Amino acid sequence: MDLTGLLSELTDYSNNIDMGRKGLSTDGEEHEGRINYEKGISGALALFQKAQASADPQIIILSELIFLQQEFQFCHKTDTITQSSLTQAIQSFDDALRCLKTVEQNELYQAVETAFPTDIKYRIKGFPRDAVHLACTAHWTRLHNILRAPGINITEKAVLEQRAANMKTIQAAYLEKQRVVLSG
Repeated sequence: MDLTGLLSELTDYSNNIDMGRKGLSTDGEEHEGRINYEKGISGALALFQKAQASADPQIIILSELIFLQQEFQFCHKTDTITQSSLTQAIQSFDDALRCLKTVEQNELYQAVETAFPTDIKYRIKGFPRDAVHLACTAHWTRLHNILRAPGINITEKAVLEQRAANMKTIQAAYLEKQRVVLSG
């Protein structure tokens, strides 16, 4: 999978979504706004599905991170609640990417694993509940909270559901990485 192309397309679709939302709320630009919005939202859905099909935690995390950064960029300056949520999500996924690099260094991750308590609240299926798991769990919750809001477009709901499903895909693939490193 061409990661650079995927991320570039996702940025373009995010821009379409933003232009579409602005057009929908501007008198006389509703039709073009609807076209941009539909192009962006359907394109983003296809790319999130493509990322999930890769089953590569790094690809899925990077696609989510790019989308979150775009959402942050387009967020209104006075919307401090959303800005705070997006900032936290972005930081969590930055931490998750750092953790992915660590798990790929077998001996280093084996040493790190001993720093996690064995209590179940610090473990998932016996493996450390580290930055990757924390980011996915928190973001899954964030996405599901958004899904509960009334009035969300069905297509946008499909994108949110896909993004939430991607969090579960990341965790399943990452658990396998942890198993391989810590079993060997």
